[in-house]
Amino acid sequence: MFDLLIKNANLPDGACGVDIAIANGVFTAVEPAIDGDASVTIDAANRLVSPPFIDPHFHMDATLSLGTPRLNRSGTLLEGIALWGELKPRLTHEAVIERALRYCDLAVSQGLLSIRSHVDVCDDRLLAVEALLDVREKVKSYIDLQLVAFPQDGLYRSANAEANLLRALDLGVDIVGGIPHFERTMQAGAASVTRLCEIAAERGLRVDMHCDESDDPMSRHIETLAVETVRLGLHGRVAGSHLTSMHSMDNYYVSKLLPLIAEAQIHAIPNPLINMTLQGRHDTYPKRRGLTRIPEMLDAGINVALGQDCCMDPWYSLGNADMLSVAHMAIHAAQMTSPAQMARLFDAVTVHSAKAMGLDDYGIRKGNPAHCVVLQARDPIEAIRLSATRLTVIRHGRIISETGPRLARLTLEGRPETVDSAQYAPVEQAK
Repeated sequence: MFDLLIKNANLPDGACGVDIAIANGVFTAVEPAIDGDASVTIDAANRLVSPPFIDPHFHMDATLSLGTPRLNRSGTLLEGIALWGELKPRLTHEAVIERALRYCDLAVSQGLLSIRSHVDVCDDRLLAVEALLDVREKVKSYIDLQLVAFPQDGLYRSANAEANLLRALDLGVDIVGGIPHFERTMQAGAASVTRLCEIAAERGLRVDMHCDESDDPMSRHIETLAVETVRLGLHGRVAGSHLTSMHSMDNYYVSKLLPLIAEAQIHAIPNPLINMTLQGRHDTYPKRRGLTRIPEMLDAGINVALGQDCCMDPWYSLGNADMLSVAHMAIHAAQMTSPAQMARLFDAVTVHSAKAMGLDDYGIRKGNPAHCVVLQARDPIEAIRLSATRLTVIRHGRIISETGPRLARLTLEGRPETVDSAQYAPVEQAK
């Protein structure tokens, strides 16, 4: 007897017509034609059943604050940081929690069940830190929420940033963050990378550094991050987020840099929606679009995970917790349009992101926690193309969200009455 049985599922690895059995909150079998009764049976009807989506880079303390106290008129990173500085004194514990919980509800409906959020520690009150620690506790039954102690105004540029960061870690924040390119000098930025990595090593924590989020080809803090990762033995526990300066670097230097990142086993976390809108703002034409070198990093053996970064906040006025939209933008901006490349970008919002966040029990495998999403699509490429409806979202074997299939009802003479957009996908496209 199973608690839940999913019949006729397609899996992201290309397996078709598979049954998935769930009992006591874990996957008990993943194989063809499972016999047995279940309290709940779902016929996936050869639709894609995927592990949940993951966002390894987000700012939940700022989410859904768009327009408070004003809009970012220039659309630049620096105005966004300045605007956040205006907003911080107005924050209340209750408002941060309320906005974060609304976003988490949206995330669940999109099948997004693991989020790594940076939280600003440069406010001496640590108000946002305490609020998101409360949110982490409130959502723990349905979202894995990791928190990064993020000195938004610079570890050395902001007077109490290091002390506040240490206080945040003492309160239970999970990961050490940083923003070296926002320090006053390149030297101070490099020094901040060293100090932050040493703090992580001393405490046995992971590192996730906003790194080289700039159009400046000479912003090369990822090089320092790689060296410090190797020196301190942090292999596999460090992420470099954004890395947009790599877009503007010369090819010879990048040919040296990519092996260093791979040697250090650093996870790269580009944020295509934000990188495409914030970067290149000072260019006329040709206009750089700022997204880092995703296909080259993948080819170098670097784990690339895609983040959403922002949703309706001082930096970005759009966003909807849809990681398929993030993958969709990456396909276009990185010109990764072959079937194999598009499938890799689906992995970048699922299995690659799980690796970056250290989620070892992730995936639809016997014995793992039963977290999965039934999508109105047959394969990963179709899911990205259609931004597929999340028909059923399952957490620990329990259905936590359901959405009806997206269908159009036509009134055209001689045409089908009902149109399912998924039916127009080429059968061979996923190969």
